[in-house]
Amino acid sequence: MKTVSGLKIKLFADGADKQGMLEMYKNPMIQGFTTNPTIMRKAGITDYQAFALDVLETIKDKSISFEVFADEFNEMEEQARQIASWSNNVMVKIPVTNTKGEFAGKLIKKLSDDGIALNITAILTLDQIQAVADCLSPNTPAIVSVFAGRIADTGIDPVPVMQEALSILKHLPKAQLLWASPRELLNVVQANDVGCHIITATHDILNKLNLLGKDLVDYSLDTVKMFYRDAQAAGFQIAALETA
Repeated sequence: MKTVSGLKIKLFADGADKQGMLEMYKNPMIQGFTTNPTIMRKAGITDYQAFALDVLETIKDKSISFEVFADEFNEMEEQARQIASWSNNVMVKIPVTNTKGEFAGKLIKKLSDDGIALNITAILTLDQIQAVADCLSPNTPAIVSVFAGRIADTGIDPVPVMQEALSILKHLPKAQLLWASPRELLNVVQANDVGCHIITATHDILNKLNLLGKDLVDYSLDTVKMFYRDAQAAGFQIAALETA
């Protein structure tokens, strides 16, 4: 049975709620952070740069990824270089393609060769992983974010994909494989057992880490007590059967 202390994988927190991020920052188990434009929009952020710089005032010593949001590669490059200048602990997220499906390989290679730490995101196929690996400099830190959760959403087991991804990346000493979009705590265990370097998860999933290794009999009893407690709190009643 897995326990939190037995995990070898790095735990990153995925989100854009400042208060939640700062709470996770205080947790020694959390070693980094990821964001993206979608979760930032859901969090109500309207000034991208102001939010990022504000968070970086506190989170200075743990990896944090901020994503470009342009669609043309020349504009992506300009944004990437600006984002990289914000702090030494920033990883610049580059989507594997633009919205036209054009591979971002030339940009990835240019930035990686220039020493900019990248987080290549929205990857779902082994061909994409191989193509990205071919563009990364062995001398520059990089994260390869494979959306294992979205792979699973299509009915495909992501574990073999992640195993093969590790093999593809093994010649890149500074590249780390990240299991992205987990759906449940089990995915943390799966990613750890596969040998992924990092998993990024929402705060809801990370808050369940204390359940790792929990005795299932005890958990069953906790569940029964929850049902009873909630029924009592709701004041539920069932009328007695009338007898003839």
